[in-house]
Amino acid sequence: MFATPAYAQAAGGATASSGLAGSIIGFAPLIVIFIAFWFLMIRPQTKRMKEQQAAINAVKKGDEVTTAGGVLGKVTKVTDDVVEVEIAQGVRVRVVKSTLTGIAQRGGKPAND
Repeated sequence: MFATPAYAQAAGGATASSGLAGSIIGFAPLIVIFIAFWFLMIRPQTKRMKEQQAAINAVKKGDEVTTAGGVLGKVTKVTDDVVEVEIAQGVRVRVVKSTLTGIAQRGGKPAND
């Protein structure tokens, strides 16, 4: 009873930013975030995946490998999709190439020597 109804008034500058320019300015932060996300997350990940795939395709006899299951061993035979890995003296297992996660080239000096 004591309060009077309040009516909203249109802001004077609100009509100046409407239209195409206003929508571009509205989407500009989203575009900047996507570009930053691309350069900080997606691009490095795809680069790492390509390097990993190249290393898997280049595996050869004598390389020391780590499988996705954590098994360490030395490569004794390589075919198109399967690698034979010696995990102990006289114990050889066949592993699908795509499950290899770590590949160390043969010929490096041991860390303890």
